[in-house]
Amino acid sequence: MNLTWTPEERQFREAVRAFAAEKLPQDIRDKVLRHQRLERDDYVRWHNILADQGWGAPNWPVEHGGTGWNALQRLIFEVECFKAGAPRLLPFGLSMIGPVLMKYGSAEQKARLLPRMIRVEDWWCQGYSEPGSGSDLASLKTRAVRDGDDYVVNGQKTWTTLAQYADWMFCLVRTDPDARAQRGISMLLLDMRSSGVTVRPIRTLDGGHDVNEVWLEDVRVPAANLVGEENQGWTYAKYLLGHERTGIAGLGHCHRELGILKDMAARAQSRGRPLLQDSRMRDRISRIEVDIMALEMLLLRVAASNDGTPGPEASVLKIRGSEIQQDLAMLQMEVAGPDAWPYDPDWLVADNDFHGPGPEMAAAAGAGYADMRKTSIYGGTTEVQKGIIARLVLGV
Repeated sequence: MNLTWTPEERQFREAVRAFAAEKLPQDIRDKVLRHQRLERDDYVRWHNILADQGWGAPNWPVEHGGTGWNALQRLIFEVECFKAGAPRLLPFGLSMIGPVLMKYGSAEQKARLLPRMIRVEDWWCQGYSEPGSGSDLASLKTRAVRDGDDYVVNGQKTWTTLAQYADWMFCLVRTDPDARAQRGISMLLLDMRSSGVTVRPIRTLDGGHDVNEVWLEDVRVPAANLVGEENQGWTYAKYLLGHERTGIAGLGHCHRELGILKDMAARAQSRGRPLLQDSRMRDRISRIEVDIMALEMLLLRVAASNDGTPGPEASVLKIRGSEIQQDLAMLQMEVAGPDAWPYDPDWLVADNDFHGPGPEMAAAAGAGYADMRKTSIYGGTTEVQKGIIARLVLGV
């Protein structure tokens, strides 16, 4: 990062670097840097290593078991961990439903659920999108009908990331079908082991299974698992989406992929010399590097404003972060050249003999390029984000 560092900030950065170098398991590091598939245990192990250090919830206040770090410390931590090859921290608990419960949850919900998120004792997933209700989230049709001390839930959620591992879902449901679209929505905390919950995989182009469809058939959810007030879920959903979109900016991911791109270009040959020596390639890489620096400054400004609560400015971060991640993936594929085309899905399984992000990264470039197409769709499409910016930032 190109900032003027205080001695304390330099010391903090070096402490994070040293910790990641020493404590990040090599097998996890290798998978991440090779763009290979991570399993449930890989995420849980890293979360617990951080928790043992007291760093398990870097964006949480101390009173809830977090670090109490400021915006710059959180940014340093993210970037240095990503550069070292660490997996991203699972956002569903720490960055999404966790902050919502801190602000709107009951005392019982906070005491019961927040501590278990830090070590992923409970794995959470997000029950927002539905067939026909992705970007138009207010049109969701999943129903929840009050029956005594329970809600009975029926409906379908789709594109539910890593639901195959999840213990809990924070789920948007319609509790008042007669109210205006946004007014009749509530948020429930749904135990994924409940009777009537069915998870079915959605296979992606790379052969992976990151997303799922979830069917809910007469699922009984205790009324105590209602977040806040009935029919006020849209307020909580918007608050959560601000945190999600800030995370989708993916600054740490951008820094890591920039390093991998430079390494690939330094090793690739063009007319008998490294591709990185080509003036046009250096120019394109430099432009992306400048874009990342600008994203970094914007992220710091947003994180330091509004007491750390993301506002509509998060939509700007989401758009730019998505675009930069896609640009990086595209340029990696161009550097790989024809070697990127014969993609083998078996590459994503960590049982090959390749070592480090060198020319062999061509084997994953095609999959990475295809996978990054999703960044301008999930969390609200780019078109939706531009509408938010127009209405709430520009006032048009």
